[in-house]
Amino acid sequence: MQTVKIHTSQNITIDYPVAGLGERILARLIDLGIFIILYILLMTISSYATPSGLGKNRTVVLWTYGAIFCFYDLVCEVFFRGQSIGKVAMKIRVISLNGARPTLGQYLIRWVFRMVDFSLTAHLAAVISVASTPNKQRIGDLIAGTTLIKTEPHTQLDHLAFIPEDDNYQPVYQEVIHLTDKEVLLIQEVLNTFSASGNKNLLYNMKIQVEEHLGIKTSGYVSELEFLETIVKDYNHLSVRSDSI
Repeated sequence: MQTVKIHTSQNITIDYPVAGLGERILARLIDLGIFIILYILLMTISSYATPSGLGKNRTVVLWTYGAIFCFYDLVCEVFFRGQSIGKVAMKIRVISLNGARPTLGQYLIRWVFRMVDFSLTAHLAAVISVASTPNKQRIGDLIAGTTLIKTEPHTQLDHLAFIPEDDNYQPVYQEVIHLTDKEVLLIQEVLNTFSASGNKNLLYNMKIQVEEHLGIKTSGYVSELEFLETIVKDYNHLSVRSDSI
């Protein structure tokens, strides 16, 4: 599966899967469905105008509708972190290939090339480009240096690596109670990524972040892998125990 590296606020790099053609198509259909509903509503409202003003009202409505339709994707992506309503529903968003948030210039390039990807070629150019490129990019993405990623993490809370079978298990680090579910999921993502890539820098950076966050000082005999796995084990054990109380 093709991935893009995203640099998190915790100074950790995680691989996120690139959104596929099907997800992009469904997001596009959701957005188009919203505009169909909006068109029906606007035309219905305008029909309540007096007969003498009906034509003028509908002209204003159509121009307003056209402006919204034209600038919808650009405005949404710029102000909502690369997501339209359809992208939010499909849990995907626009990202720069270097893992950073796209610049305004990149968003503008994607928007301008919508004419080629969608309007002039009836979506055919976009479909062929996404289906045939390694990073699943339409033409606008290729020019802008962007793509779409899945925002859903690989690891879900109920898929965490370890739930102790022994009720007598003693947690090593009681401080894990100060972690959130999201933070533990990030730790597990780092462990999963290390398992796939063998990148020890991920473990080292994550260990430093967790130690500083929890105020833990480990001995030199505890490896980064052992420390992070223990953190996940302790969190699972304490979470299960607190839920059963």
